[in-house]
Amino acid sequence: MDSVKTYQKVNHAEESVNFGISKMEDIYTKRNGEVDEPHRHNYYTVLIVNQAKGQHNIDFNTYDLSNQQVFFVAPGQVHQVVESEKSFGYAMTFSNQFLVENSIRLSFIDSLNLFNNYGQSPPLTPSKEKFDTIEHYSDQIFKLFHSDTNMKLLSIGAYLKLLLIECNNICSINPIESDVDTTGDNLIRKFKKSVENHYKVEHSTSFYANELYITPDHLNRTVKSKLGKTAKDYIQARIITEAKRLLYFTDLTNKEVAYELGFNEPANFSAFFKKHTQISPSSFKKKEQNS
Repeated sequence: MDSVKTYQKVNHAEESVNFGISKMEDIYTKRNGEVDEPHRHNYYTVLIVNQAKGQHNIDFNTYDLSNQQVFFVAPGQVHQVVESEKSFGYAMTFSNQFLVENSIRLSFIDSLNLFNNYGQSPPLTPSKEKFDTIEHYSDQIFKLFHSDTNMKLLSIGAYLKLLLIECNNICSINPIESDVDTTGDNLIRKFKKSVENHYKVEHSTSFYANELYITPDHLNRTVKSKLGKTAKDYIQARIITEAKRLLYFTDLTNKEVAYELGFNEPANFSAFFKKHTQISPSSFKKKEQNS
């Protein structure tokens, strides 16, 4: 099986543009209602869903499309929107470069409890009042994007930041207005980066704690308070997500996947995978291919 399709550019028409927004109903019409294959982006995606029916698959987790939802897809996540009828809302995409160019610090994005790279990525379901605010910001961004207003990208950046803050404040974990622990934010950012660099070789919390010059207990407490899960949970979720991607999107055997992810014995990988998914690697591959 071929590797998963990856979209590199935010805007296919203008490669220098690092932000894009489209109406979901226009995308549906343009594709004649056909479903896109599972794919990943090298940029951020936000779906502001006013009205929809169907499913949104994100890294092998399935969420029902409904009314007044907001989905967040991080760079590298594999996702697929499966609509049973025309959806109404906005699909917004932006890159790290757009954030930098519009004075939005990358640490701001990292401190949000919105773009969860691994594990569950359920949609936000705001109250009607809060969704109306989010939709208002989206409307303004859409109008600006299709205008010739001076400094329109800077204005879009300002509305985008307001939209993300509004969404983040709906989350129960780490509301941004009360988060004064910037040290914790820096630690989480370094931890995530270290996991991304080493997860195929290093699986223990103690390794990452040593990398960050702190104790495993300190690391666990900080990760738990910021992400709602332990450091071990985060590391294991990263390994499981990659295992699923490799099993489904490549022709690697179970043994090759095991060695690719740092397991000395294929049996250890199989036991690890089954413990976390309640299904064997072979059964997972068969089930996904037949679904």
